[in-house]
Amino acid sequence: MNRTIELLAQGQSCWMDDLTRRMINSGDLARRVGEEGLRGITSNPAIFEKAVAEGADYDDDIVRAAAAGRSPAGIYEELITSDVRNACDILRPVYEETAGVDGFVSLEVSPHLAHDTEASIEEARRLWTLVDRPNLFIKIPGTPAGVPAVEQLLFEGINVNITLLFSIARYEAVAEAYLRALERRLDAGQPIERIASVASFFLSRIDVLVDRLLRQRIVPDRLPPDPDPRSLLGKVAIANAKLAYQAFSHIRASNRWMALAEKGARVQRMLWASTSTKNPDYPDLMYVEPLIGPMTINTMTRKTIAGFREHGTVQATVTHDVQRARRVMEDLGRLGVSFDLVTAQLENDAVQKFIDPFELAAQAVRHQG
Repeated sequence: MNRTIELLAQGQSCWMDDLTRRMINSGDLARRVGEEGLRGITSNPAIFEKAVAEGADYDDDIVRAAAAGRSPAGIYEELITSDVRNACDILRPVYEETAGVDGFVSLEVSPHLAHDTEASIEEARRLWTLVDRPNLFIKIPGTPAGVPAVEQLLFEGINVNITLLFSIARYEAVAEAYLRALERRLDAGQPIERIASVASFFLSRIDVLVDRLLRQRIVPDRLPPDPDPRSLLGKVAIANAKLAYQAFSHIRASNRWMALAEKGARVQRMLWASTSTKNPDYPDLMYVEPLIGPMTINTMTRKTIAGFREHGTVQATVTHDVQRARRVMEDLGRLGVSFDLVTAQLENDAVQKFIDPFELAAQAVRHQG
């Protein structure tokens, strides 16, 4: 059996971060959904920019919209929402078959709004109405300004994919926002059965930064300190994710959640993002195989999916080695690396890394028009 399908038996869904018009028109998306067990996909401005620059799939629509006086940003939005709407339709059978658990397509608000609560809410409402599909996720960064936006949008019945999560504290804040939104809906006499949300926890970027800080603590020709910084290289992202899953499990076991579940609430699943290996010296599946387990999603690139299908091991692992994960994080602190500072920097850097491809996508549209 296909290994990505086998993941479903472990409670994990495979999503992709690679939506393009060619993928839709060629039938590749439908094939992956039907034959490979793909359960969701997300739009990505960097992928879109590359598709516009290297292919002709969007050329006619760009010329037409430019002739009609649309701005580059407006053209980008028109094209990407059209792709998202069509992808939603392809994944709609999955959404129906799973009673709204899977089958989602994610679309982000402008990353320029990551620090503006009200503007994020307004844009999310507009995009939700524009796409007009029940299996749409609006992506909102889990920044301090994003957390209240998440709560309000979920209260209004808009599905939210909370992105750019690096710390357990920030994850717990967005999980709390989800619980509050559901409780507010019940208080207002509104249904909660079809409200959906995922919390997207980023992985590889953590090791890129932490490894750099650890290497600064390796002194050649000297006995290593205790703990040895080299023993933590490539270990922190997975340790942090395993502990985040423990926080997720604790929330699910709470009386507060149980009361909501009895009223039909859906679990806000953990989504592992940024799971392609950045360091060529590391195994290609190091952010996939250790994090398999119930009520999780792994968003993989084409390359990572291909590698997993070829030589991946499918077994429940996300609750394994939790004590070791705690030791990794404790040892990191003993070496003088503040993980709170690491995650704060990663969050700020990640917002900019979202802004850059977003602007490049609009520039690509301008050049083609």
